[in-house]
Amino acid sequence: MLKFLPIILAAIYALAMWKFSVIRIKRELDETSVQLDDPTLEAMTKRLGRAVDVAHLRANVVDTPAFNGLAAPDGRIFITRGVLDRYRRGHISADEVGSIIAHELGHVALGHHKRRFMDWTGQNAARMALAMVLNRVAPGLGVWIANAAVSLLAARLSRRDEFEADAFAAALMRRAGMKIEAQSSLLRKLEKLAPGSGGAGTVAWLMSHPPTDKRVEAIARLHDRWDGAPAKV
Repeated sequence: MLKFLPIILAAIYALAMWKFSVIRIKRELDETSVQLDDPTLEAMTKRLGRAVDVAHLRANVVDTPAFNGLAAPDGRIFITRGVLDRYRRGHISADEVGSIIAHELGHVALGHHKRRFMDWTGQNAARMALAMVLNRVAPGLGVWIANAAVSLLAARLSRRDEFEADAFAAALMRRAGMKIEAQSSLLRKLEKLAPGSGGAGTVAWLMSHPPTDKRVEAIARLHDRWDGAPAKV
């Protein structure tokens, strides 16, 4: 029983940290966000909502200059002020903003939003438990091996989630009657908005997101398959 104690303690720690993080993130989002207030984008969001039988879908805007979308643990959809600013400057279209919202809806519909926060808060606990076990076999190397293993697994899961949310968004945009090419055009623009070269932030972004050309190719294959047939979400 004692040999399993580190794993049990790590699991308890992960659960406590997850609950704490969900509460903290919800509070921070409530304090730093407002509901989207743009007639064109609101109308487009409602179209997406009707396509998934959500009568009063609303998007929210987080006050940060970063360019991103977010599916919160409670299922709310957010875009950042950076997205809204670029839309207002004419750098991206309403349908391209819609592709972000559709993508985040995909994360919610597929359950990624909950699992991602559980994964994120549980990673340190998993590293700790794995390092304790591995240190008995390979003293001094356990921590390094545990960090590498958990990071690679998390990145692989995140990349898979991105492909799945892309597919959901592609089908949803077809059903909502939006410009389906907007999804791929935004992804190409996102390449230029990715973190600057060098540094841990760039490495993390590249590990957790599939290459843009692979995502665009996957979306194109879906539309080729659906061409001439009603899309199903």
